[in-house]
Amino acid sequence: MSAPTAAGNTDKAVILARGLGTRMRQTDAYAAINQEQAAMAASGAKALIPIGRPFLDYVLTLLADAGYRRICLVIGPEHDAIRDYYGRQLRPERISIEFAVQEQPKGTADAVAAAESFAGDDGFLVINSDNYYPLIALKSLREQPGAATALFDEDSMLRSGNVTQDRLAKFAFGIVDSDGFLERLVEKPDAATWSQRPKPAWLSMNCWKFSPAIFAACRAIRPSPRNEFEITDAVQYSIGVLGERYRVFAIREGVLDLTSRADIATVKAALETKQVRL
Repeated sequence: MSAPTAAGNTDKAVILARGLGTRMRQTDAYAAINQEQAAMAASGAKALIPIGRPFLDYVLTLLADAGYRRICLVIGPEHDAIRDYYGRQLRPERISIEFAVQEQPKGTADAVAAAESFAGDDGFLVINSDNYYPLIALKSLREQPGAATALFDEDSMLRSGNVTQDRLAKFAFGIVDSDGFLERLVEKPDAATWSQRPKPAWLSMNCWKFSPAIFAACRAIRPSPRNEFEITDAVQYSIGVLGERYRVFAIREGVLDLTSRADIATVKAALETKQVRL
């Protein structure tokens, strides 16, 4: 696997913020959250969960620290609160924020495809709106000339992230060839497959550097059994059919995951010393 390269070639990042927040909407009597957090959780808008500042403010600060300057938020047509806050209220100095609309929640590949006009002919980063990634992962991908992905060591995820072992076993893990390129992702492994994973497993947290070739792949794939267009299927298509090669950056740091109400307190504690500077 690879160390960061020297020359950067993109300042564009796409953040997938279209999700329905189904698990975040679910009530949890044991979650240590306040009334304002509970109200935002009920709306499903994980990006706006207040932990001092809206959660996504911390992610955007991290992107700016990593050298990204143009940000595209992929949202739904109903996400007026996100558009109002990031398009009207906020006055960032280090980044510019644009929007792409995914009309229906048809999956992550469909969400990436919504940002095609933003990306143009440039390479671009794609991340989730409910994850806070290590700075080294975002910088490494920005500096990689071609397509790439960051995969995260399972032990580091347990040690410095906020996910438990049972949740960890539900993440996709990567199979990496001897040259440090991604062969395939094992998505949603069952118990038998997880038990036979390479150790340590290198987990995918949807942290990608794409070339424009990904858009052809997004258009070519069929819906998954969940009737969604999955970015993992698009990646596999781009590898197997289009000949795209994804350099793997092996990251030995954890990722904060804001999936449910139970995550809010741990994420807040981890980020409370971080400064927002947009």
